[in-house]
Amino acid sequence: MIHWHIVCDFDGTITPTDVIDNVLQRFAGPEWETIEQEWLDGHIGSRECLSRQLALIKATPSELLAYFDSVEIDPDFPDFVDHVIGLGASIEVVSDGIEQGIARILSRNYVSLLPILANRLRQVDQNSWRIDFPYASDACRAASGNCKCKSTPRNKRVLVIGDGKSDMCVASTADFVFAKGSLARYCEANNIPHARFDTFAEVSALLAKLPQGIAANATTFAPTDLSIENQELFHHV
Repeated sequence: MIHWHIVCDFDGTITPTDVIDNVLQRFAGPEWETIEQEWLDGHIGSRECLSRQLALIKATPSELLAYFDSVEIDPDFPDFVDHVIGLGASIEVVSDGIEQGIARILSRNYVSLLPILANRLRQVDQNSWRIDFPYASDACRAASGNCKCKSTPRNKRVLVIGDGKSDMCVASTADFVFAKGSLARYCEANNIPHARFDTFAEVSALLAKLPQGIAANATTFAPTDLSIENQELFHHV
């Protein structure tokens, strides 16, 4: 695994729920859902979507922190991180979510040394907010707030772990994908080499079965050396 770099999503992947959606449900007016649908329908990118949605939030810093402190993560994620580091792979949390929330949630669960690439929440007044996009790219094909493709190194094989729309673009260029939710359906529909998972309890075992002979940024993979059982785990071109 020393030649692999892992790009891991946060909302819906490390956490069972979407943190930003929950923040909006608690602290924003219902119009956030109309904006969300525009994004889901492909009419706007996530950068515009998040800018408009986060401007709707009315919450004090203590109210936001109290919510972040209530968020649970997959209980097997901390052990997965230890396992990955022990194997010599590099790993980053790359999210179109909120950096401060991610850092606080992970730290509360004893995961405090991972690099986090995410959008940053900025306070406008006592209970109003805006969002900044330090990892955006004007060249991003998905017009994302955080261009996940921008974070992938050129000298390593890239493994993407994710669950949804914000992971689809980077999954298309990765060497392999561990996917759940709509990302798994997207990979299957687009013949992207991937393995399905539900929890991080499964992912450490999947790492051991990860194909080692593929070239960086491969677009095809034929797992001829895998058993029938393993081939059922790995969906391939």
